[in-house]
Amino acid sequence: MLCAERGWRAALRAALLPALMMFAPAPAWAHKPSDSYLVFKPQAQELGVRWDIALRDLDTVLELDANGDRSLTWGEVKAAWPAIEAYALKRLVVPGCEWRVDPQRALEKRGDGVYAVLTFSAACALTREGAIGYSLLAEVDATHRGIARVDHADGSTEVRLLDPTAPASVASTTQDAAKAGSAEPPASFFAEGVHHIVTGYDHLLFLLCLLLPAVLRRGERGWGPVENWREAFLPVLGIVTLFTVAHSITLALAALGIFTLPGWFVEPAIALTIAVAALDNLRPIFGRARAFITFGFGLIHGFGFAGVLAELELPAATFGWALLKFNLGLEAGQIVIVATVVPLLYLGRARGGYQRWVLQAGSATAIVIALGWFVQRIVPLLNL
Repeated sequence: MLCAERGWRAALRAALLPALMMFAPAPAWAHKPSDSYLVFKPQAQELGVRWDIALRDLDTVLELDANGDRSLTWGEVKAAWPAIEAYALKRLVVPGCEWRVDPQRALEKRGDGVYAVLTFSAACALTREGAIGYSLLAEVDATHRGIARVDHADGSTEVRLLDPTAPASVASTTQDAAKAGSAEPPASFFAEGVHHIVTGYDHLLFLLCLLLPAVLRRGERGWGPVENWREAFLPVLGIVTLFTVAHSITLALAALGIFTLPGWFVEPAIALTIAVAALDNLRPIFGRARAFITFGFGLIHGFGFAGVLAELELPAATFGWALLKFNLGLEAGQIVIVATVVPLLYLGRARGGYQRWVLQAGSATAIVIALGWFVQRIVPLLNL
């Protein structure tokens, strides 16, 4: 037992330096994928827009933190407001719309930080077929997305996913799409689900923590390699199934408005689930309850994107359809990742260094990264 404890302690020390180095060049890993929120509403003969943009995102391109103390004040934001408006409005284009900016300035505190609230209008209209040119943060963050709610004069509502790498985005989910006979656009929430799991480093790291021991079996003397691929396949199948069911339950609860979790809780909680799952790889704390814990953690991860859509206060049908497609894409991306990673882990399971350098060092690294994310996700809740 003492040797095993020394082993994982050594692995933790070995993982600490590269994990900390990983933080330095990649601050974007510290929080959930970057999103902004837009609401388009017809107002008499005009189109009104509200656009919420995270201050942390604006700071990456405009250097809002004038004194460099890593803490934004209202005075700094107020001084930079004209630059914020100029930067943002150049990156939102609706054909025929010349924006007039509302002089009112406001901030809104959300679960993942503080957002600048821009409001403006134009003497134009946005039809269901009309394109929205969106290129916010395109020069610094290709993973950023805009999530837009578009209310139409006929009372219908649609939600569009705006990709800055495809500025003329028309990807949408419409509550009466079948009635309108509209075809599904090339870019969709299904594709975004795949994109989210591939570029959502926290979800990906959590999944990897669950997969690392899938090619091993835990006995009285610790971990040992499985004898054949079937012993590895069944645990992996169980992991994927638990995640799928958990996301489906989250989808139903959120879509029906029965239960949701606030972003201020979900994002730090996701980081903690990674740390706990990785710790269980080093020292068993769940035992036979690991499957139930994994299921519970999957529910928390599933609420991550549900909370994003909830920010727009969409009609239930629109919300549910968008989230269903996203989750299907998420599961498809997850299957691809599992099919790629597990065979590699299986091939290396019997090598002498697998337990120490893959399972133990990998899990220790995940703990350090996850705790760093937790701290960085908590900090915005304490500022502004």
